[in-house]
Amino acid sequence: MAWLKLIRWKNLLIIFLTQFLAWGCVILPENPKVLIPVNFLLLSFSTILIAAAGYIINDYFDIKIDSVNRPGKVILEKVIPRKQAIISHTILNLLALFLAGIVAIQAHHPEWLFFQACCTLLLWFYSTHFKRQYITGNVVVALLTALTIIVLLVYEPILQSGLQLHSLISILSIPQWVLCIYAYFAFMLTWMREIVKDMEDLKGDDAAGCITMPIKCGLDYSTRFIMALASLVVLPLIAVTVILFWHHYVIPPLYITGALILPIIIWSLFLGRKYTVQHYHNASTGIKLIMMIGICSLLIYHFILVTNSA
Repeated sequence: MAWLKLIRWKNLLIIFLTQFLAWGCVILPENPKVLIPVNFLLLSFSTILIAAAGYIINDYFDIKIDSVNRPGKVILEKVIPRKQAIISHTILNLLALFLAGIVAIQAHHPEWLFFQACCTLLLWFYSTHFKRQYITGNVVVALLTALTIIVLLVYEPILQSGLQLHSLISILSIPQWVLCIYAYFAFMLTWMREIVKDMEDLKGDDAAGCITMPIKCGLDYSTRFIMALASLVVLPLIAVTVILFWHHYVIPPLYITGALILPIIIWSLFLGRKYTVQHYHNASTGIKLIMMIGICSLLIYHFILVTNSA
């Protein structure tokens, strides 16, 4: 059980669900050449293993910070020796590269493996350097989250063309654009959540000498910055809703409005109401739930947009 907590098994499950829905709802209907079911599972497990290794190495270097922010949840040294953790980190990364390598070599594109190698390096430098830097750490995590979707574009040849500019409604039905749009929202919402987590962990981060946005600029500034990011999420969603309504779609715009736009606006307005650790923890959980609701909209994309155009 300690190992499952260390690798954040719930987050790994979310990663798999995200990739599975993106693959099943967007890529599979296009009759993929490389990402057939077996290869998709290999690639997805590779992504999960890299993420698990990232959680381990992050906790490895964050023992002092976590002992302040979450003293009751520290696992390394208390339950799992640090030596076992670093060995596990290495094994997971090697296994991840092996699994992705099978798919890349089978596709006659071994250079694709460079993608996974870069992700492992980013996670290492995030844990050792970027996490303690202003904005950089937040952006790196947001980028890595978006890359869990982009990797599907990299490993599927039929999706590596056709990104020309089309009409807005056409863009919403082209697999390449759909995945890029979801990657964008994954990036933005993760960036928002990472800042909230820094607000929650302000005490321990400050003691460790980190220079996060809440430490450098304060909680009020961080709240306003998050609200600005939220507007960059909501405004495109409103545009998409108007376009879909204009083209006589009903369920997708209603879902986007009720399950995404309104919750994000309400979440943003309530973020600055309190300044407690528990409040920011709840806010972090809330934006994570919104992200899951957004991912589930892929089902609507598949059963309405794809089915109707078939």
